[in-house]
Amino acid sequence: MAAVKLLGTWRSPYCFKVIWALKLKGIPYEYIEEDVFDKSPLLLQYNQIHKKVPVLVHDGKPICESTIILLYIEETWPQNPLLPIDPYERAVALFWIKYADDKTQSIPKIYRTTGEEQEQAVKECSEMLETVEQHGLIEGKKFFGGDEINMVDIAFCMVAHWLGVLEEVAGIKMFEPHKFPKLHSWAQNFKSVPVIKENLPDDERMFAWLKHRREMLLAPKSN
Repeated sequence: MAAVKLLGTWRSPYCFKVIWALKLKGIPYEYIEEDVFDKSPLLLQYNQIHKKVPVLVHDGKPICESTIILLYIEETWPQNPLLPIDPYERAVALFWIKYADDKTQSIPKIYRTTGEEQEQAVKECSEMLETVEQHGLIEGKKFFGGDEINMVDIAFCMVAHWLGVLEEVAGIKMFEPHKFPKLHSWAQNFKSVPVIKENLPDDERMFAWLKHRREMLLAPKSN
């Protein structure tokens, strides 16, 4: 029986954050695919509060919420560190991780809404991209922390990969290279890291699922 299990779903960026952290640190684990619309007894047992994925189970003990899981992984397995050792640099990294957690929430709203609601989601997302472009990335550096991938890069994964698919599903375009050159360069660098490149959801499969999901969410409600 594996000492580490991960309950997740193939389309969730939050689950992929955990997958990448485990693989970057070389931690073997058992992956258990969950149907979030028909939750298993195991998921309901291990995440009784929110009943959602990802859930990391280490030696039978569950840890929930992706960022909390990443911090747990970092503290439990210190090899191949994903956070700076210097206290100030670590504090800066944690600031941007919190910023990503808060602000990338606007991204899924783009495909779930229409009209004024969608316009507001696009506005919030564009403001987030502009802030990261201007203040989060250092000119000439491949990643947020410099020349090596770290937890801040993982925190912004929704921008690197999921945003483009969601834009296509919603029929809009805002994350354009000429507007956000540093972010686009970072996204390409991020997705070229072998562990990331080899563990990304299939774009066509994700597009089909999101398109169907959008149609269901926006379909007129029958009386």
